[in-house]
Amino acid sequence: MKRERLDKILSHHGFGSRKDVKKLLHSGRVNVNGKICTLPDVSIDLDIDVISIDDEVLKVRKHVYLMMNKCEDVVCSNKDGIHSTVFDLVPEEYKTSSMGGELHCVGRLDIDTEGLLLLTTDGSLTHKLISPKTHIPKTYHVKLQKGLSLREQTKYTEVFQKGMFVPAEGNESEFTALPAQLIWPSEENGSYLTENGPESCEVLITIYEGKYHQVKRMFAACGNQVIKLKRLSIGDLFLDSGLALGQCRELTQEELKFLR
Repeated sequence: MKRERLDKILSHHGFGSRKDVKKLLHSGRVNVNGKICTLPDVSIDLDIDVISIDDEVLKVRKHVYLMMNKCEDVVCSNKDGIHSTVFDLVPEEYKTSSMGGELHCVGRLDIDTEGLLLLTTDGSLTHKLISPKTHIPKTYHVKLQKGLSLREQTKYTEVFQKGMFVPAEGNESEFTALPAQLIWPSEENGSYLTENGPESCEVLITIYEGKYHQVKRMFAACGNQVIKLKRLSIGDLFLDSGLALGQCRELTQEELKFLR
């Protein structure tokens, strides 16, 4: 059972500053469990008590859970002096509508990477999803600069499946990647097909960790360059195909179960 002050709840849900909330309460427009409440310091049980403003029930969020289809040219930072951030794309209602912590990204995607990005105020869930111990699978659609023959595709698949050595990059140390799976367009298993045929330079990769620039560095170690990257899934949670680039929406309860 978690309890919070009434004025804090209203402020976190977009009803202004504590001063604004105090005025709202004194106006008699706020009800708690069907009774007018004018006291800002009333203790509210977030699981039981019902708050309404002008007879409309307030949906109290303990945490916010968002799925975003990240677009290119935005960064996964709260502030950036040069580029727009993913938080610039989030509707204001989600930035101030939770009793949890600060809205943050669950991991990061590079500025030139698109696709599935999770944002939440739930620090415990974030820790679980990004912990090196969990090895949650993440699948990406990759476009490579060099087209590959079937023999070369097979060679790549074998190298990635064994757990390949990845050289250092900048201040980032070298590492041996965990085994990763590749699915090529030429594979007739229905998993992924393109119009480009078996010589396509597109592939799906599933990795189980989240090292710095990992996917790009893995293909670079094989002498190829990633020219487009899009994350499609995290665990059993898939990017909503109806979500336009730059848009976000709340996760459903069913989708949340995939992450917990």
